[in-house]
Amino acid sequence: MSTYYGYIRVSTLQQANDGDSLETQLKQINSYASLKGYDIPQENFITERGVSGSVEFEKRPEGLKLFEKLETGDVLIFSKLDRAFRNTRNALNTLHELKLRGVSVHFIDLGGDVTNDGIGSVIFTILSAFATFERERIATRIREVKQVQKADGKFLGGFTRFGYRVVEDRLEKDLEQQKIIKEMRDMKRRGMSLRRISSWLNKTHSVKMSHSTVSTYF
Repeated sequence: MSTYYGYIRVSTLQQANDGDSLETQLKQINSYASLKGYDIPQENFITERGVSGSVEFEKRPEGLKLFEKLETGDVLIFSKLDRAFRNTRNALNTLHELKLRGVSVHFIDLGGDVTNDGIGSVIFTILSAFATFERERIATRIREVKQVQKADGKFLGGFTRFGYRVVEDRLEKDLEQQKIIKEMRDMKRRGMSLRRISSWLNKTHSVKMSHSTVSTYF
């Protein structure tokens, strides 16, 4: 006997800003199931909140529970491919495993069952590759934006190097610390060892800096 499941996922940003909200996906899956004559109990709608599509399906809290539960004859419905996967390898591996178990997987945006329909499987493979490409393209764009911001002096978070301070989201030179760095360089020119400079920083300015870190200032 078949058991029917609907899977819904949104990240926090997506839930707030786009049309793939929990409610929208729920309506799409319910409508599709009704047309197919499938009856999905309310408790069989699996909801994944605030989880990025880049996280592999079996590593998501609810995705893992569902993956372990599915068995022969079960039907799993997604509203869209990207609600399930954004990684081609994970998409194909998961689909292959579910197909071996005898589970039917449906993507509404792909026209239905992709496990028992040859054309559906081909489309699934192609679109999975495009989903991976899109994820990598977005990641590349984010890196490029951060590089531009960094070059413009904007502080992007993380460790603040000695000699600098954050002022209104921008990284600026700390004049007092820059004077100390100048003294360090003068000491180095006079032949003082890195360990002695490190000790001097600690004793004179209460700055704890290892000799290896001191070396990065020369």
